[in-house]
Amino acid sequence: MDMHGMDEVTRVNVDDFDCSVQPGVTRGALDAHLKSTGLFFPVDPGADASLCGMAATGASGTTTVRYGTMKENVIAMQVSVQIEPLSSEFLDTAQVIACNAYSKLTLPEKPHLFLEFHGATDTEVTKQSATVGDICASNNGSAFAYSTELSQRQRLWKARHSAYYAALSMCPGKRGISTDVCVPISKLGEVVAATHEDLQTHGIFGPIVGHVGDGNFHVILACHDSDPEEKKKLQAFIDRLASRAISVGGTCTGEHGIGIGKRHLLEQEVGPGALNTMRVIKAALDPHGIMNPGKVV
Repeated sequence: MDMHGMDEVTRVNVDDFDCSVQPGVTRGALDAHLKSTGLFFPVDPGADASLCGMAATGASGTTTVRYGTMKENVIAMQVSVQIEPLSSEFLDTAQVIACNAYSKLTLPEKPHLFLEFHGATDTEVTKQSATVGDICASNNGSAFAYSTELSQRQRLWKARHSAYYAALSMCPGKRGISTDVCVPISKLGEVVAATHEDLQTHGIFGPIVGHVGDGNFHVILACHDSDPEEKKKLQAFIDRLASRAISVGGTCTGEHGIGIGKRHLLEQEVGPGALNTMRVIKAALDPHGIMNPGKVV
């Protein structure tokens, strides 16, 4: 099929560092289109190939060592454009309080964003840290602090990795229920704020923690197995959270998967056409319904 005529860049979202293109758009054409935004498409195979062909072959290139291959730069056939990568983790106030108690920390009881800077030299890491500090200050952020001490870094990341257990320690006798969503980065603050409001309105304890570099965050809930009303209340919250994420162009799950608990949300996210296609493929591969019976859509 000749797709050369399908050569339009249909959308550029500068805030989220991504764009949508038709399959005939070439790497060079996309870069030219992005030039005025200050962004660029990082995969350079050494030829002005079509993005469709590059995606089909999983192309790599001259910049792969830093930015990865097409596999890392195409999400659901949506081309992403990148800036300097950072590891980032968000903890809201409730999660910070829990981590302080559980991991014996003394972090200020306010939302935190943990960042890890990588570089070839100490100078490069210090420069990145200073730049982010300036960004925090210009956006009325609170105190920005960083450390190159290995023990301090390990202690903070260990606290983050224990976040689930820290949250549950605030609810003795209850079982944990963790749910997650993923939203465009430009909508992250809005969705997190709306989620906090939802938790407060319905009297639900749910610390928020997330790998927010890609818009993914988790809400850690807890309930008594013997309390069906509490379970019902939490499930209603999970459904509202998922619908909120979908409504802004996100997904009802970033890491946990659809599974059984969110399969009723699948049509809302992908639409009836895509869902029917999945059913047709499933029927073709499993005509007798013996694979995971009763657990698929």
